[in-house]
Order: sequence, then C-alpha cells, then structure tokens
Amino acid sequence: MYLVVGLGNPGREYEGTRHNVGFEVIDYISAKLGFEVSRIKFKALMGDTNIAGEKIIFLKPGTFMNLSGISVSEAASFYKIPVENIIIVYDDISIDFGRIRIRPSGSDGGHNGMKSIIYQLGREDFPRIRVGIGGPDKNLVSYVLGKFREEERKNLPEIIKTASDAVIGTIKNGIQGAMNEYNSFRVSQE
Repeated sequence: MYLVVGLGNPGREYEGTRHNVGFEVIDYISAKLGFEVSRIKFKALMGDTNIAGEKIIFLKPGTFMNLSGISVSEAASFYKIPVENIIIVYDDISIDFGRIRIRPSGSDGGHNGMKSIIYQLGREDFPRIRVGIGGPDKNLVSYVLGKFREEERKNLPEIIKTASDAVIGTIKNGIQGAMNEYNSFRVSQE
C-alpha cells in the first residue's frame, strides 16, 4: 500500500497558484485513472485506486500548506503505511521551472509543507517528487501564492502530466527506476 500526497492550499483563491502544483498532480492522476479524491478524512480530501496490484491512497491535505504533516501522519498511521511508501508531490523554488526531481529522502529545503511532514513523521527518508517552479525575484510568499505567468501556463499541462507519470512510475518501477526516467525531464520551451 502507498500513500501519495499532493501538497497545496485548499480554497478557490489558491487554485492555479505555484504552491498548488501538488494538488494539480493528484487531480490529473484521479482524472486519468477514473477515481475521485473527494472523501473527507484525515483533515484532507482523499481517494484510492489500485496501481500494479497495490492499493494507493491519494491525499490532498486541507490543513493549509504549513500543517500538511498532520494529515499525512494521520493517514499513514491509520493505514500503517511504511515511510518508504509515502510519496510527497510538491512545488520547489530551488528547481528551474519545467524540471522535475525525484529523491528517496532529503531535508525540507525550506519548504514549510515538507517541514511539517518531516516534523510529524519524525523522519525525512520518504520519497518526494519535486516540481520546479523557479525562484522569485523578490517576495517569496507572493511568488509561491501567485498564479503562473501566461507563458508558464502553456507548459504546465506537460509538467503536470510528467509529474503524474513519475508518481505512477515510482509505484510500478521503484524510486531508482523513476529517478532514472524522470530526473532528466525538462519541459520543451518554445
């Protein structure tokens, strides 16, 4: 069993923001595989399906980004999911827009959602799929809570699709196989 968590903030005002790419990846997977992420449990929206014979729980925490770890730890504890089977998908300002980085573990990198998850789990050795959003020129908060620019929005569907494929690839082929396949991804800039 796996727990796949897309990070973001609930509410209409946050839809389409850089900080919500994790939610967008979960939405893409659910639409592609034909299941809903709409049940309220663990202070989150959740849904489930099977991939490669494994039950997969999908979670979109409703606690706002900075408290994401509460939902993650409650769901992981309830389902007794080992930490190596918890996959977190989130935005990362330290990675160029249009790139994806998969890692088996690591620090929070200054990301408050990851900081919360690491604190609540008491560990940082869980897989993560980082979706590059590039860095801000100035104010970090307004940048991550801001909408993508028009030229970025054009490329976003390809990025979301690839991050979604990376989630499924991690489940089917393991973290190393997914890293080999997706860490070299770069969106084609036209």
